[in-house]
Amino acid sequence: MLRALLIITAVLSLNSDRLVVRPPGEVGMSAERLQSISGIVSKGVAAGGFPGAAVIVGRSGAIVYKEGFGRLSWTAGARKVSADESIYDLASLTKVVGATTALMVLYDEGKLDLDDKVQRYLPDFVGARKDLVTIRQVLAHRGGLAPGRVLWKKATSPAHAREMVLTTKLGYQPGTMMDYSDLGGDILGWVAEAASGQRLDRFLEAKVFGPLGMKNTMFKPADSLKARIAPTEVYPPRGHPIRGEVHDENAYVLGGIVGHAGLFSSASDLAVFAQMMLNRGIYGGVRIIADSTIQLFTEHVAATRTLGWELGAGQHGAGDYLDEHAFGHTGFTGTSLWIDPDRDMFVILLTNRIHEARARRPSIVIADIRNDITDAAALAVLDPDVAIVDPPKSFRADRALDWNRPAGTRSTRERVKPATKPTPHPAQRVAATNRAP
Repeated sequence: MLRALLIITAVLSLNSDRLVVRPPGEVGMSAERLQSISGIVSKGVAAGGFPGAAVIVGRSGAIVYKEGFGRLSWTAGARKVSADESIYDLASLTKVVGATTALMVLYDEGKLDLDDKVQRYLPDFVGARKDLVTIRQVLAHRGGLAPGRVLWKKATSPAHAREMVLTTKLGYQPGTMMDYSDLGGDILGWVAEAASGQRLDRFLEAKVFGPLGMKNTMFKPADSLKARIAPTEVYPPRGHPIRGEVHDENAYVLGGIVGHAGLFSSASDLAVFAQMMLNRGIYGGVRIIADSTIQLFTEHVAATRTLGWELGAGQHGAGDYLDEHAFGHTGFTGTSLWIDPDRDMFVILLTNRIHEARARRPSIVIADIRNDITDAAALAVLDPDVAIVDPPKSFRADRALDWNRPAGTRSTRERVKPATKPTPHPAQRVAATNRAP
């Protein structure tokens, strides 16, 4: 009996930092303010912005809010969304959860240096000034790479599409400006493959997703999972409705396993990943990434970027209240992940807003919902050093400005004076070109 108790105690100790659900009050948050998330997301569904959503908020090693809204599609008999089981196409979250994380692990293992030239790993990456491009620059979207190319219209195979990416001319002198680039995500994924000697999906499964127990996170999910996967576009260029295939056409023609898009996951899996990042690289007693590497990759580099991540500079779903140390990313399909180390908090939203949206302007709906959820989470934190004493009288979802404005009418946003926002941090004040995913 004593031996059994000792074993149980050892197991509990080993897994002491695993996520559990706790009442908000136990981690210094207001349950009432957190509950406003339900109204925010429900308004987005009711307005036709997306058929369903999964939301998780975590703080101090615990989940304080977890809920699924609506259904995977607009069909009445479609499955209800589950924050634990529903799987979404993460789109550009692939860049940070996938490619950037792989490079962090490889950096720790000494298999690459951030100031290595890309050509060291990809000899076919040739052309004017490409011999100057470093991994560090590409991570910060400062490598001179174009935002993207319409690969799917011209490429005849994944190999041909890859050749098109590698031979695309640079758009500016590397290191002189920031321009958000999908091609950069692909380059980083291939660098990871070259440095590791493994395909990107296999490396991530072995080094990150497997050790973290992220069983719903993968590229190219099996057909057996299709019933749990949120569908995306109904009439895409490839000619058939998409469910369980990457939505991004360039990622699809590249074979579905690349650094800029293609990863699928659930909100609960991403909560584990986010907690690992907040824990400075460790989770469940397992070290995934070095503490110093987490620090290096999430520090401000230039404009609103870190090495891979975006800073919480009041745009792209960061809301109005995250500070200069918060980092995150969004995905075109309607996904977002924000991590705030100073509040010891993360906020996850997964939707399939590109699936037959009923709203006239679904991009405005998802933008407002993303920002509102992050704001609601930040407003719920009661710690004196970060508490927000003067909360807004309403959320963007309450006003629903321009969500379904009839075509040809003057924008409501032009007639309504915007609410006063907190002073932006320095990264937001740096002029830069940044194409949001």
